[in-house]
Amino acid sequence: MRRILLLCAICWALCLNAQHAKLLTTTVDRKADLAWSTQKMQKAIHTDAKLKLLTAEKHQTMTGFGAAVTGSAAYCLMAMAPEDRTAFLKQTFSPTEGFGCSFIRVAIGCSDFSLSDYTCCDKPGIENFALTDEETKYVIPIIREILAINPDLKILASPWTCPLWMKDYSRYPIYKNRPFTAGQLKPECYADYALYFLKWIRAFEAAGVPIHAVTLQNEPLNDKNSASLVMLWEEQSAFIKVIGPLFEKEQVKTKIYVFDHNYNYDKMESQQGYPLHIYRDPEVAKYVAGAAYHDYGGHHDELLKIKAEAPDKELVFTESSIGIWNRGHDLGRNLMANMQTMGIAAVNNGCVGVIIWNLMLQTDFHNGKPDDKVGGVPNRDGGCQSCFGAVDLDIADLKTIYRNSHYYMICQLSAVVKPGAVRIGTSADVGMDNLFYSAYVNPDGSKAVVLLNKSKEEQALSVLADDSKKVLNLIVPAQGVVSALIQK
Repeated sequence: MRRILLLCAICWALCLNAQHAKLLTTTVDRKADLAWSTQKMQKAIHTDAKLKLLTAEKHQTMTGFGAAVTGSAAYCLMAMAPEDRTAFLKQTFSPTEGFGCSFIRVAIGCSDFSLSDYTCCDKPGIENFALTDEETKYVIPIIREILAINPDLKILASPWTCPLWMKDYSRYPIYKNRPFTAGQLKPECYADYALYFLKWIRAFEAAGVPIHAVTLQNEPLNDKNSASLVMLWEEQSAFIKVIGPLFEKEQVKTKIYVFDHNYNYDKMESQQGYPLHIYRDPEVAKYVAGAAYHDYGGHHDELLKIKAEAPDKELVFTESSIGIWNRGHDLGRNLMANMQTMGIAAVNNGCVGVIIWNLMLQTDFHNGKPDDKVGGVPNRDGGCQSCFGAVDLDIADLKTIYRNSHYYMICQLSAVVKPGAVRIGTSADVGMDNLFYSAYVNPDGSKAVVLLNKSKEEQALSVLADDSKKVLNLIVPAQGVVSALIQK
C-alpha cells in the first residue's frame, strides 16, 4: 500500500512539473472559435526546430491590444442588460476569466461615432470647459466597469477637433457647411487648447479614469472628416512647445504621441515622414513618447523607416476599420488580412500596441447574423455610415453578439501577450512562406507565440526557445490562428 501511495505521489509530482502550453485557436470557418486547449511540451531531442525563439534578442515592451470605446460603443454597452454587458466585458477584458484586452482608445470630445456634435468647451472661453453627458453617462461608467475587471487597462485619448472658437477656416474652409469639419488651430489659442487637454485629463482622473497617453490630433491631414482639424507637422511641433512645458509644470505623466494618421501621409509631399520632422527639434522631441499610425493608406513598412531613424521613440497602431466596403463580416477574407498586417506585421515592425476602431455597434440581424449592407449605429451625420463594430450587437434584442475579424485579432493577441511583455527575435526554417508569427517573453517569464497560417492546408510546427529543453509540437490549422502561452 505504501508503495502504491509513493508511486502515486511521484506521478502527481511529475504531472505538476510537466511543462504545458495553453493554446487559443480560431479558424475562418469558426469551427475553432477562440477555443482553448492544452498541449504538453516534449523533451527536445535536438535543437533543430522549425521556429526558434531567440530570448536574448529583445525588442519593444508591449502596452497591449484592444479597441476604441467611442461614445457610440459605450451607448451600445449601456443599452444592454447589466448582466449581459458585464459578461461581455469580462470575456473581453478580464486577464483571468477572459481574453485580457488591455488597451483602449477614447475620444476627447466627439468623434465619428458620438451621439452628437460637441467639444468639451463649446462656449468660448477655456473657463467654460466641462465634460458632457456623453462622457459622464456613457464613456466613463463603461471604462470604470472595465477598470474594475482589468486594473491594468491603459487608455489612449485623441481629439477629432478643437473647440470651434479656436479654429481658423481660411486655408481649410468648412466642408459642406459643417463647422466641426476642417479648419486649423489658431496660434493665439495654443495656450487655451493646451489647458483644454489638461482639464480633460484631470476630469477623467477625478472620475477614476487615468489617461496613459494622448495623441494631439486624430488624422491631422484629413480636412474632410465629419469632425476634424488640420494640423500639419509644423503646427503640431509648435503646439508641443506649449503643451509639453504645461504637462511638465503640472507633473502630468500622460504620454504624448504625434501624428496619428496613415502610413502614406495622405500622399502629401510636404508631410512625408511627419514624426521625424518633429523629432529633429530637441526642444520638442523631449516631450514626445512616439508616433501613432492608421492603415487607411500606405504600407506598414513605413514603421520600419520611422523606427530606424528614431529608435528611441515608440510606435503605436491606433485605428483600423471594417465595414461594407471591405466585406467586414467575411471572416475568411478579413481575419487573415488583419492578423497579417496589424496583429503581426505592425508589431514586428515596432508597435507597442494595436487598437482597432469601435468595440461595439448596433445593427439589424437576419437569421442570427448582422446585415452585410447596413452600417452600425449610432453615428453622427457625416460620419461613417458603413462601418461595423469589432462586435455587432443585435439592435432588436440588445443581447445577441456577432464577433468580427477585429475582435478575434485583439483577443488572440491579448490572451497570451501580457502588458509589459517584451517582443523577442525568432529564427525560422525555410518552407514557411504561408506562416506569419511573432514571439514574446511575458513579465512572469512565460513565453508567447502568435501564429497565422494563411494556406489552405494545416501545417505542423515545432517551437523551441533557445533557453529551454522542451519543444512545443503543434498543428496550425488551415487559414487559422494559434496563440500559444508557454508556461515558465
